[in-house]
Amino acid sequence: MSRKFLEDGELPYCKGCGHSLVANNIDIALQKNNYSILDIIIVTDIGCHGIIDKSFKTHTIHGLHGRSVALASGISAGTSNPKKKVIVLVGDGGATIGMQHIIDAAHNNFNITVIVHNNMLYGMTGGQPSEFTPYGFKTTTTPEGTNRNGYDLCKLAAIAGASFVSRVIGNVDFSDVLSKAFAAKGFSLVEVMEICPSYGVKANPGMKLKNILDAAGLEVKTFVNKETRSFETNIRTNVKRLLNDNENIPVKYKSNIDKPVNILISGSAGEGVQSAAEIFAKAAVSSGLNVSKKGNYPVTVGVGFSSSDIIISPEEILFTGTKDPDIIIITSKEGLDYSSAIIKNSDKGIIFYDSSVSMPETKATLIKYDFRKRVPAKNVSLYALLYYVDYSKVFPLDAVIETLKNDKLSSKLELNKLLDFS
Repeated sequence: MSRKFLEDGELPYCKGCGHSLVANNIDIALQKNNYSILDIIIVTDIGCHGIIDKSFKTHTIHGLHGRSVALASGISAGTSNPKKKVIVLVGDGGATIGMQHIIDAAHNNFNITVIVHNNMLYGMTGGQPSEFTPYGFKTTTTPEGTNRNGYDLCKLAAIAGASFVSRVIGNVDFSDVLSKAFAAKGFSLVEVMEICPSYGVKANPGMKLKNILDAAGLEVKTFVNKETRSFETNIRTNVKRLLNDNENIPVKYKSNIDKPVNILISGSAGEGVQSAAEIFAKAAVSSGLNVSKKGNYPVTVGVGFSSSDIIISPEEILFTGTKDPDIIIITSKEGLDYSSAIIKNSDKGIIFYDSSVSMPETKATLIKYDFRKRVPAKNVSLYALLYYVDYSKVFPLDAVIETLKNDKLSSKLELNKLLDFS
């Protein structure tokens, strides 16, 4: 049978690698099931198997190591189209890293087929054992043979709730098994047992794959083949969009700036840096300016620093980066620690900083103020930005006041304290 889903010519694998047989069997099985090329979505990840992407004529997606099943689950749920076939190609290394994704996908019965290229080791990174390496199999880091059996992935997938699960030896035509897996409703998995010619054969001379499987108790059979109800995406039509298409900030005020102003405000988590920057940005828009805002903070959102880069400009903003800010506002030690390199290299502009921090040497103009002593910690960032607006007159202070009054935060603020700069 000539190829339909694969490009003609040699496949990109080592000579004798079972991955080539897997790819060819996939092509044959898809033809048996009468799929069209554009109805197939192949999802791969890091590993020798993943270099097949360029050889498929279908849609292909290449993800991070071990995450191909998670990607495929999202694609299946997102498309929610039984006419589209989502096929995951993953190695035993990727299956080790993403085992929970496989179990969850089987449990939810996502409409995908996972084909595990199990050559019993990490072939791309040097031939180390995976969690599916059978007892006694020798690898580069276990030259005496592994001292325990790996997981039985087929049993795990079957128990989790898969519709179809089968293990095959990848040195024969197993396209009929793949055909059944592709036809199954819901989650199906085929584990293809192979030998890596670069590491497996050299470390295990004379090894017979069937003997290895028998010794490990890994049965070559179909574990599950049942009619089940596959995952169905619950499409809600009455959900309000997160983005408000109708939000429009009218221009009521005027700014006198004639060039972009780059502002960095940096403080601590819990000081309202991001919400304050949002208020400032909206006030700038209401003053006829173009605005960009980027927030930055660590993964642990509630601790450490929090900063925001803001650009206000009378002209269109084509690049949102701020390498050397015109204005730097520092409200805490965490904010200073995060911004210290920028401050040391600054050779222009003004730095407004709280009196509780010690500023490093810089060529910028320094203005010290007791931001933290004047208002509660949660309002420090907003107070500092209001102070800057009052000091610089970049746009009217009234623009910020009106923006605040229209914001949900207004009920929690003591506006008279926020506007006291004496």
